[in-house]
Amino acid sequence: MPDRGGGPTGPRIRVGRPSRRARTLLMTLGILAVLGMAFVMFAGFWTDWLWYRSVKYSSVFTITLWTKIGLFSVFGLLMAAAVGLNIWLAHRLRPPLSAMSMEQQSLDRYRMGIAPYKKWLLLGITVLVGLIAGASASSQWRTWLMWVNGVPFHQKDPQFHLDVAFYAFDLPWYRFLLGFGFAATVLSLIAAALTHYLYGGLRITSPGARATAAATGHLSVLLGVFVALKAVAYWLDRYGLAVKSSDFKATDSWTGLRYVDANAYLPAKTILFCIAVICALLFFATLWRRTWQLPVIGFGLMVLSAILIGGLYPAIVQKFQVQPNEQAKEAPYVAKNLKATREAYGIDGAQVSEYAGRSDTEDKSKLRNAADATASIRLLDPNIVSPTFQQLQQMKNYYAFPANLDVDRYTKAGKDQDTVIGLRELNLRGIPKRNWINDHFRYTHGFGVVAAKGTTADANGQPVFTESDLPSTGDLGTYQQRIYYGEKTTAYSIVGGPQKEIDYSDDSGEKTTSYQGGSGVSLASPVNRAAYAVTFSEPQILYSGAIGEGSRILYNRTPKERVEAVAPWLTIDGDAYPAVVDGHIQWIVDAYTTTNGYPYASRTTLGDTTADSLTAGNTQRAVMAQQNQVNYIRNSVKATVDAYTGEVRLYQWDTEDPVLKTWMKAFPGTVKPRGDIPPSLMSHLRYPQDLFKVQRELLTRYHVKDAQTFLSGSEVWQVPDDPTNKSGNAVPPYYLSMKMPDQQAQAFSLTTTFTPNGRDNLSAFMAVDAEAGSSDYGRIRILKLPTSTTVDGPKQVQSQFNSEQDIAESIRLLKGGDSDIEYGNLLTVPLDGGLLYVEPVYVRGGGLKYPLLRKVLVTYGGKTAFEDTLDLALNKVFGTQGSTPPPDTGTTQPPVTGNPTVQQALDDAQKAFAAGQEALKQGDWGAYGRAQKDLEAALKRAEEAQSKAGATTSSGGSKGNSTPSAGASNSPSGSPGSSPSAGPSGSPGGSGGG
Repeated sequence: MPDRGGGPTGPRIRVGRPSRRARTLLMTLGILAVLGMAFVMFAGFWTDWLWYRSVKYSSVFTITLWTKIGLFSVFGLLMAAAVGLNIWLAHRLRPPLSAMSMEQQSLDRYRMGIAPYKKWLLLGITVLVGLIAGASASSQWRTWLMWVNGVPFHQKDPQFHLDVAFYAFDLPWYRFLLGFGFAATVLSLIAAALTHYLYGGLRITSPGARATAAATGHLSVLLGVFVALKAVAYWLDRYGLAVKSSDFKATDSWTGLRYVDANAYLPAKTILFCIAVICALLFFATLWRRTWQLPVIGFGLMVLSAILIGGLYPAIVQKFQVQPNEQAKEAPYVAKNLKATREAYGIDGAQVSEYAGRSDTEDKSKLRNAADATASIRLLDPNIVSPTFQQLQQMKNYYAFPANLDVDRYTKAGKDQDTVIGLRELNLRGIPKRNWINDHFRYTHGFGVVAAKGTTADANGQPVFTESDLPSTGDLGTYQQRIYYGEKTTAYSIVGGPQKEIDYSDDSGEKTTSYQGGSGVSLASPVNRAAYAVTFSEPQILYSGAIGEGSRILYNRTPKERVEAVAPWLTIDGDAYPAVVDGHIQWIVDAYTTTNGYPYASRTTLGDTTADSLTAGNTQRAVMAQQNQVNYIRNSVKATVDAYTGEVRLYQWDTEDPVLKTWMKAFPGTVKPRGDIPPSLMSHLRYPQDLFKVQRELLTRYHVKDAQTFLSGSEVWQVPDDPTNKSGNAVPPYYLSMKMPDQQAQAFSLTTTFTPNGRDNLSAFMAVDAEAGSSDYGRIRILKLPTSTTVDGPKQVQSQFNSEQDIAESIRLLKGGDSDIEYGNLLTVPLDGGLLYVEPVYVRGGGLKYPLLRKVLVTYGGKTAFEDTLDLALNKVFGTQGSTPPPDTGTTQPPVTGNPTVQQALDDAQKAFAAGQEALKQGDWGAYGRAQKDLEAALKRAEEAQSKAGATTSSGGSKGNSTPSAGASNSPSGSPGSSPSAGPSGSPGGSGGG
């Protein structure tokens, strides 16, 4: 063993093999590293299995897993066998050693180098390509399951007369098989060529024959297989034309055959198929002829034909036949596209009616009463009032409401009430002291529903709450108020163990609880704890004393995550919404089945069509499926997630959808039949917004049924930008109880407007019946405005509001000091041939951190009003008062009796109310606040005096500041429809009952 040192007289250091102890240590570390990586992989698998088992959807996990394993194994082995067999065959067909050329001599050292390891090298190459191919194939589990379980659509495409299922389920699988065949052939060809070259079967620079007969035959067969696959590709391309997307007229995306496809590309593909078959036979013939001459000629002919027949000829047809007479040539194919697109997106039943846009009725009283009967105008904008809910009903910093609240319907006294609803969810950022125990053991859930009437507000501009306070009380009755699963609940929690959870706090102190919902995964097993410690990168889960008997871990807690996990074949709507159903808070999630294989139906990008001014920058209200392109969509599943137990239920909604039937066949038992939907849940189901946005985007072009009109582009519409902000994004659709001209009564609807392409005037109004229990559910009605006259669109109406001098001056006064103006949803309501626009105006300022409803803008027939209440605004626009009583504010005025104390208190209340209104107009927020305190005190005196006198007052469960509604008249006492409302006093912002 040589010694190495610094010099002749310097110390010598003996360098040799590592000691036995060092080798043992290195080996141990290596084994531990391997075991560590193995456990990390195991932890991910094991925790997934435990979670699926906890939600009772283990069949989804096992079916998906075994499908992936099967595809991985089969196609991995096929690829490995194909490449390995060709390498072995090329080695076996190597020529005998002979006098070596210089080229072969240079390769000799490589042959000698790999000779001892050639078996291991062959095994390594085959295993590597097998793993890559298997991993790629396993990602096609959806394609496989759809192919093997596909059911017919019972609809045929107009070109080849094949069932749509062939394009949706079969063709994608055939394309995968074709792609796999190409990959296997190319890799085999490369591997065989390299082996032949290494062992002398192929020569590049050596004199004489370039290839041995054996190598020629072997490579020719592989080339023949490649060309044969190309022939299959040409044949499948014929059918692919029916689902091919292309640009049409430089602006529109087109799917399906056009004239040039049917008359040039289709015959060209057939001719190229025949040429490719002949060329493949010529390659196979080299097994006998041992010459490359004919195959090379055939291959060259195929390439030339592809250029001339597949490229040049269609271009000539397009240039000289189609362009000179495009409309006549393309019209039959456009008609097929129109029909298929309307069917694929469920808009074929859209009813388009002519609408005048102006009223001919001269009886203003009739119009004024019709305004009340036509729609329940929702003044409370769920996209603005979240900060108001937060300020008045948050109660604790560790609770929060979503940025956008939801609109639902609740019935009281036999009457449906549009209701704005939100949940008081857990907000970890508001916890007083952040640490691991508080974040994951102590603060685990939100608490209670907060709901308010959508059609009114109190005199302070605050919501009239029908469910409020902590614990929540009001109209919704008794229900489980704890919220362990919600849109803002993204962190994991460990519950049910020795550590008590904070339930809520009230005047008597902090209340604690222990989760009894039964969901989550048990941490009793050390293996489970170790697996979750690795999965969440939190070692404390393994050894923390806060985890004990009964501890369970809750995760995947947002409704969207849970539904996506148990039904990975569904596309989930961007907005889940809560409802109180049978004593439980249920998140309702709309889910869709989609495909991009519907022949002739134009494709759309879901991420683009579902984006609007609300989704921009709002992670809680995400767009659907991002950039996923589809050309068929159905709202086939209604899903629920229990906010307490986390239970997920999937209900079949579209009983005719073949895509859903296919997935139900692939995952039996996961989707419950539609008949299992309880009536209490049915009353809260609604038409989903994302589907509506997709349909309205398609209807901008596909509302026409005539091919010539479609081609001319004269009837193209657009979804207008939201006029209430400067985001430049599309106006969102709005839920609203209203009736269209052909309806006899109001129905819960989803509405939107259209403008002509590139212009701001109104071209159409669209509404869909959104009430699931209705026989007309899903019926799309479009009111088309005349093109000969102009009717103001949303942007023009907003500009009109802003430009009127009186309104501008009023807004300037409202902006006094540091106040800000926020415009609510601009609602459009068809009314007696005209269009009624209503927009609530909110003020945020004067030290307030939340918006309050202060004014209502109304316009109809060119007349505009800007008043304190909707009633006053409608009265001004129509020049008369309505006969319909003002909306219920949630309070009942005590009767005026001869009791002088009661009368004096009411007089004082009226004076305080008038003083507050005057202060509001002047922008004097200090005086306004004092007036509101005087008003509250006067109402309290009136109530106490009335109680002493034996009179009965009713507050409808109100616990808050009950004052005149902003949806009713705020005019002085004695004027029609007005009087201050009295009720139990309390802290401002409490429940308005109802």
